[in-house]
Order: sequence, then structure tokens, then C-alpha cells
Amino acid sequence: MPKLGVNIDHVATIRQARGGMEPDPVLAARVCEAAGCDSIVAHLREDRRHMQDKDLYLLRKTVRTLLNMEMSIAKGIVKVALDLHPDQATLVPERRLEVTTEGGLDCVKHARRVASAVDKLQSRGIAVSLFIDPVRKQIKAAHETGCEFIELHTGEYANARNGHELKEQLNKLIEATKYAKGIGLRVNAGHGLDYNNVRAVAGIEGIEELNIGHSIISRAVFTGLDKAVKEMIALLTQSSG
Repeated sequence: MPKLGVNIDHVATIRQARGGMEPDPVLAARVCEAAGCDSIVAHLREDRRHMQDKDLYLLRKTVRTLLNMEMSIAKGIVKVALDLHPDQATLVPERRLEVTTEGGLDCVKHARRVASAVDKLQSRGIAVSLFIDPVRKQIKAAHETGCEFIELHTGEYANARNGHELKEQLNKLIEATKYAKGIGLRVNAGHGLDYNNVRAVAGIEGIEELNIGHSIISRAVFTGLDKAVKEMIALLTQSSG
């Protein structure tokens, strides 16, 4: 079964709504790890709308699994990552007006800038993943940057309006994974996955980790974070049965 990375950005979003200290994303990370997740994901955006620099530095000191820093390729953010030294950096596109990250990083259009960021991060021993759409030309361009991982954007799958679209998007993910593995890339996936749609993606051979945030934090409002994480892990376990 794939591993589970829990994105805790939305815990910080709730905190920032009041500008206080609660809820604390660092404490949330501890609860997620105690519940059995395999990594903690945190996105330090350029506008600092949720996670703050201090959060990432505290997470670096306290996370006992792996810290996966989602980030843009902006020079200032790359500089923070080089100083922070997360276990993994996942490079994502970032647009100021979007609510959350929508669509994958364009590794064809931004090939030089992406490759430069990859080289700087990997030279410090930081594993690099590129968050991209499940499209062959993007996978090929990602591979050419020298990165170790890609994370397939599952948004189109998650937004499918009917069974036909769902099957079509799932097949795209399956084929993208096969192609990426065939050229030597390691594959993760994420975006929009929830308790109803995750099992099919978790069952794709070759996907190593699923990174999930919004649906887990949303369920935690009603069940508690510990139970929400454990329920997601149970679904991933069932996918391998």
C-alpha cells in the first residue's frame, strides 16, 4: 500500500483566521504522526497565507517521520528551503489569487528555473519532487530536470462528474505512473483525494505515497484528528488487499 503524507496547511488556515495561536499546526503534526502517518506536508506560500516561517522551523525540529515542504520556485522560498533543509521539497505552481494549488507545475515552460531549483536543493541533500499533471510531456520534462520524484496531480480525477470521467482520469493516472516508472522516476500523488475516492488511486501499482490534507482536516472537525488519520490509513490498507 502507498504511504500517507498528511498536509497540515488547513490547520494553519484556521489559526490565521483569528491571528492567534490556535490551532497549532505543529501539535497537529505530532497527532498525525502518533496516528501512524508516514510524513508531514506543509506549504510555505510566498504570501504566507497559512503556514509561517516559524511553523516550518518548529516542524523541522519536532517531526519524527519526514518533513515534506511544498514550495514554489521563487528565489526567496528556495532560500528558506536551503536553510531549513526539509527531508523533501515538493515544487508546485503558485498563483496569488487561487484558493489552493490548482494544476501542476509546467516543467516544459519553466524548464530552466525548475532545473535550477532542483539542482540547488539536491546539492544540499534534499530529495525533490515535482507536482505535475499526469501528462507524458510534463513527466518527460520533469525527468530532464534531474529530480527523483514526481507527484501526480489528481485534481481532474477527484473532480470527475460521472463514472465515465472517473474511469478516464484513473486510466490517465495509471498510464502516467507506468511511464514515469519506466524512465526511472519515483511516483507520489495527491490533490482532492478523500475518503470516497482514494482507494482506486491507492491501488495503482507504483505509487509510493499519497499526500492528503483538506479531507483529513475536514473529517477531523467531527471525529478528531487521530481518528481521521487512522481512517484514511485503513482505506489505503484495504487498497492493497
